[in-house]
Amino acid sequence: MDITKSSNPVFGKDIFNQSVTGTDEGVMTINGTINKTGIMLLIVIFAATFTWRKFFEANAIPGAIPEGVMGWMLGGAIGGFILALVTIFRPRSAAMTAPIYAVCEGLFLGAISAMFEGRFPGLVMRAVSLTFGVFVIMLLLYRSGTIRATEKFRTVIIAATGGIALVYLVSFIAGMFGANLGFMQGNSLVSIGFSLVVVVVAALNLILDFDMITRGADARAPQYMEWYGAFGLMVTLIWLYLEMLRLLSKLSSRN
Repeated sequence: MDITKSSNPVFGKDIFNQSVTGTDEGVMTINGTINKTGIMLLIVIFAATFTWRKFFEANAIPGAIPEGVMGWMLGGAIGGFILALVTIFRPRSAAMTAPIYAVCEGLFLGAISAMFEGRFPGLVMRAVSLTFGVFVIMLLLYRSGTIRATEKFRTVIIAATGGIALVYLVSFIAGMFGANLGFMQGNSLVSIGFSLVVVVVAALNLILDFDMITRGADARAPQYMEWYGAFGLMVTLIWLYLEMLRLLSKLSSRN
């Protein structure tokens, strides 16, 4: 059984096949992964509350990050990236690195969310609601079999995700030289359309994540892979939330 293909880089290698256990150390279960995903989500929320409060206590200019918050935001972003790499290459450490990753991402998300909220009041709650709404819908579609993670489906989503990553990389490099890709910036219909496509691709990645977790449990991966599976799911959820923020901010700026 091939359980290796996903556009999520966390699940992008032969991770579950490498981890199938024949010992009595305990095995990965779907319920266990769900519980650990819930724990990580709570950690993200609590950490985000910290930078959120610091942002508004600083009475920042709308659209700007206060100096007292910038360090926490950058530290969270860099720390989250490093911990993500450590977790990907050392899945056995996921029980320790995944919760710390959640703390770092929470610090980053709290600051970014506060910045958007300061500019567009009420936007963050809409983004959170839509993110969890999409999560529930994707889960129901997966559980009901309406959307199946077939080989063709995986290929299309992997290609689309890779294309988006390439576009973001080109945009980042172009920005270093003072240029920018017009269709990604501003609130034009083309820019909004691009963000909508990215949101859809991020949402469909959840189907692949659900499928990878299910296959990991069926393959009797060791119990520490529950943390790894929860980590992979959180990576996609955070990406989806950030894209929701971008899309809603573009729509709000047109009003």
